[in-house]
Amino acid sequence: MISLGIESTAHTFGVGIITAKGKILANVRDSYATVSGGIHPTEAKDHHLKVKDQLIDIALKAANLSFQDIDLLSFSQGPGLPPCLVVGLEKAKELAKKYDKPLVGVNHCISHLEIGNLLTGAREPVFLYASGANTQVIAYDGGKYRVFGETLDNGVGNFLDAFARELGLGFPGGPKIAQLAEQSGMYVELPYVIKGMDVSFGGILTNLKQKIQSGKFSKEDLSYSAQETAFAMLVEASERAMAHCEKKELLLGGGVACNKRLQEMCRIMCKERNAKFFAPPPDVLTDNGLMIAWQGILQRKVASKKLIRFDIRPRERTDDVGVTWRSIKKPC
Repeated sequence: MISLGIESTAHTFGVGIITAKGKILANVRDSYATVSGGIHPTEAKDHHLKVKDQLIDIALKAANLSFQDIDLLSFSQGPGLPPCLVVGLEKAKELAKKYDKPLVGVNHCISHLEIGNLLTGAREPVFLYASGANTQVIAYDGGKYRVFGETLDNGVGNFLDAFARELGLGFPGGPKIAQLAEQSGMYVELPYVIKGMDVSFGGILTNLKQKIQSGKFSKEDLSYSAQETAFAMLVEASERAMAHCEKKELLLGGGVACNKRLQEMCRIMCKERNAKFFAPPPDVLTDNGLMIAWQGILQRKVASKKLIRFDIRPRERTDDVGVTWRSIKKPC
């Protein structure tokens, strides 16, 4: 079986092609970005409409395939920005109808986790999902991917993007913050907000705004401090989940997980716990169509060809999805 997946939840439109044996045939994408300010959903939608057909053609050529060779189409139903999700939904439905192919809608967050399992060999990890809108600490138990900890306000990526806007940087802001942080080693004290396995970034952002307005601190020092504080919170929450669930693996996912400092901190924590640390390649950590294609394969047994049943699910949570493709284990 060969699956083609379409990703369009936010700033990235991606197309991936993979076989049922996990052989990667193509993984291409194009992302909306700005010189200043954050993501504008309508502009991101227009970007996706502009690049979607070209990217599908590029993916098929990279895989040396035609649509006759594709056995399954899958698309990200949510969570995400509704205008962006609609582009992927409509394109997937159009192709499924035109070429008479089965169609599967998948959860974006779970797709990150399952492609990570596939490519790293992780077996039963705690999953730290750190992206723009999503920040969750997840583990599989009792037929679902259960959220043991999460942000109480902004996702860590959105927090970094908002901080970048305050510094006059464009979108996405996380990579630019990381570059500034590498130029500093001076920690400026910031609020550290963690409650059990839940985290909060709103107060940290307010404090950073005040420090920017004071003019007493450099961009580099504030960027370094913002990263160190936010990432330490995520690592602490992940470690608690590993202890609670008695798991010995940590798997990263999401665009923020590309950050080398976050990976380093997670690696150190796992080494101290005598646990294994896994991080997929950057082109799979960021939003991509490959993970959507793979998740479609996993869900194929419960899929339907009746296109009328498909819709977007902008607010669907990770723990809303019944994980029918895995054996059920006792909850921890």
